[in-house]
Amino acid sequence: MSQALHAEWTKLRTIPSTGWLLLACIALTVALSFVVAAAVICPSTGCELDPARVSLSGIVLGQAVVVVLAVLAMTGEYSSGMIRITLAATPRRITVLAAKAAVLTGAVLVAGSIAVLGSVLAGHVILPGHGLLLSLTDGPVLRAAAGSVFYLALIALLSLGVATAVRDSAVAIGVVLALLYLFPILAQVVTETDWQQRLQQIGPMTAGLAIQATTGLKSLPISPWAGLGVLAAWAVTALMVGALLLWLRDA
Repeated sequence: MSQALHAEWTKLRTIPSTGWLLLACIALTVALSFVVAAAVICPSTGCELDPARVSLSGIVLGQAVVVVLAVLAMTGEYSSGMIRITLAATPRRITVLAAKAAVLTGAVLVAGSIAVLGSVLAGHVILPGHGLLLSLTDGPVLRAAAGSVFYLALIALLSLGVATAVRDSAVAIGVVLALLYLFPILAQVVTETDWQQRLQQIGPMTAGLAIQATTGLKSLPISPWAGLGVLAAWAVTALMVGALLLWLRDA
């Protein structure tokens, strides 16, 4: 396993797009969080916005870059033919996928931590001037920040599983982005309240981002940690399907 991890780390860090995509994830996440925080306007009577969610709103954009990074980490090997060399060097295909998942998760956790830290600091500085306070030592805020980092890592694993299953970059990116953004759109279109709640509870993005909530928890369609668990279930399912197809099919 150690040799597989070393090989996958070497491949990931030597791909020219990896560094740029990780930097883009950080920059876009912090930039959008900054813009949203700066645009907040609270009346003198008080503001009902969740300061943690406002500060971490850039995750919605940063996750798209994570999807691209995770998909290319797998499909790039198929497009270049490198997958044949990889499987010849490491015949146990599940080991290859596990090593790739571990290395990818580590990279996203590092970039996600930097992005979340920058977003939270931006909210801490900007929001007080707009009538909202964001305490960096508050327990729920720390949970929202740490959960957002885990959210990005799970998005990477979900994307890796889908990419392993379909083996095509454009299709895999389209499938994952559809899974993320389609459920919120459907929840807005559907007029039945029960169906709206169900869609929010099962959607990987709507459920997963519940981890960012620090106020009005009783009114959420799903609790923060349960929502992150739903996203984890999506990621595990995608990886299992991808692992099965990787094992059954020829390279």
